[in-house]
Formats: sequence, C-alpha cells, structure tokens
Amino acid sequence: MTEWVELAGEEQTEEMLVALEDSLTEMKTHLEAAQMRTLLSDPEDISEAILEIHPGAGGTESQDWAEMLLRMYRRFAERNGFKVEVLDLLPGDEAGIKSVTLHIHGPYAYGQLKGEKGTHRLIRISPFDSSGRRHTSFASVDVYPDAGQDIEIDFRDEDIRIDIFRSSGPGGQSVNTTDSAVRVTHIPSGLVAQCQNEKSQHKNKEAALKVLKARLYELELQKRADERQAEYVAKGTIAFGSQIRTYTLQPYRLVKDHRTNTESSNVDAVLDGSIDTFIHNYLLYLHART
Repeated sequence: MTEWVELAGEEQTEEMLVALEDSLTEMKTHLEAAQMRTLLSDPEDISEAILEIHPGAGGTESQDWAEMLLRMYRRFAERNGFKVEVLDLLPGDEAGIKSVTLHIHGPYAYGQLKGEKGTHRLIRISPFDSSGRRHTSFASVDVYPDAGQDIEIDFRDEDIRIDIFRSSGPGGQSVNTTDSAVRVTHIPSGLVAQCQNEKSQHKNKEAALKVLKARLYELELQKRADERQAEYVAKGTIAFGSQIRTYTLQPYRLVKDHRTNTESSNVDAVLDGSIDTFIHNYLLYLHART
C-alpha cells in the first residue's frame, strides 16, 4: 500500500486514488476482524446464544417494549447471518409479549450478545394512553452461552423435576387442547425452564432441557469468575437506576448505553437491529477492565 501512496503523491490520477481507497478499506476490514478476534477470546464467546426477554412492571406498556426488543434482536441476527429459533413465547394479554426465549444459532453469537444482558429502558409517548402522556417502560434481557453437546454438566435424573401442562395463549387449536407444554426444574439450584412453543411434548422437553443446561452452564461460569475474583456483568432489578441502556423517543430521540456512554440519535436504525456499535464498544470496555 505504501507504493500506492507514493505514486498517488506524484501523480494523483483517478485510478490511483481509487486503488488507494480500496487498499485502505481492505486494511480497515482486516484490522477490525483482528480486533474482534482479540475481544472475543473467552472460551465461551464462540458459543451460540440463548437469549431471553422479560417485561418489567407496567403491563401492556412493558410487554409492548419487550416485543420491540424481540424484533431488534431478530433483525440484528438477520443482519449478521445468525439463525433465530423461538424456543418459547408467551404473548401479552392485549399487546406485546410476557416472555420469549430464543436460540441464536451461529459461531460467536454469545460473544457478541453477552453485553446485552441487563435492563433496557424505553421513554416514549404511550400509544396505549389516550391522554398522550409520556411513559417509561422496562424490560430485562438475559443471555447465556449454549452449552451444546461438548460441555459436561452435572445433570442427574433425581435432580430434575418435569411437569407437563396445557399450553396457553395463541398458537393453534392442537397446541391449546393438549398437554404438550413442559416445565423443567433443577431442584438443587432452583433454576426453571419451560417451553410450550411446539405441538410435540418431546420437542418441548428437549428445548426446555437445552435452556436449563445453558443456565447451569452460565452458573458454573459465574462460580469460576468469582473464584478468580473477576466481576461478571449481572442483571439488576427491572426498574429505575439499574438500566444498562436507555432508548428515548420523546421529548428527543437518543439511545444511550450507560456503561460505555455510546450514543446514537438514529433510534429507528437501532430498533431495527443496528446495535453493532454498542456491542463493539461494550467489548472494548470489557477488554479494558480485564
């Protein structure tokens, strides 16, 4: 590339300038890829991800916000070539969702999304308030590395309780009239996972066990982190003062990450899945702390 710079300095033809620009773009791409490999160096970063969204207090307002976050992460996954599988989804009573569990398929899905864990706050004029008042809504996001088949988790049969129940909410006649939903409880830890998205009880059980295994895996990671006296990013209460990111639609438009101070005034693009800058800056922030 140095040769192109020297030639361009002597004789700035359009062809040389275009070639120089192409070389700079290629170098930038290589540097960004090398930086991401450095930032995603933890053993679990390469894993696929289990992502959950739960609305906070506030009924329909928060449930609608949870669904907006669901769309944001699905769009992010599409943009980055990840496949999204819905393991469990419970619709809201009037709008939005009460909870959702996703499996994000693809290498480094967990490494990229792990910084999304925490409370997300939305400030807007409520579409559900006839008085047009401004509302603040909260939703929590949890992200776990998918333990896959290669991680050994102590999973004894006597430690597991499996409950079968009837699915609730929209989903088709056969889903709602058969006892196909599955709830799995890990008795020693108290962790619970459930799935009711499939018509097959067997598939629901398989999905619930996958989520439970991912949670147990994360629990083990947390124990190891504590032993090394390292901080692990944890989810706080889904309420004021604990949010990791605020999305403001009124009276001005701004998305701000409170850990890195990363900001974007293009709220529509962020809610459409353009969260790469927030993810990259969080990884830099995490790397600087280690």
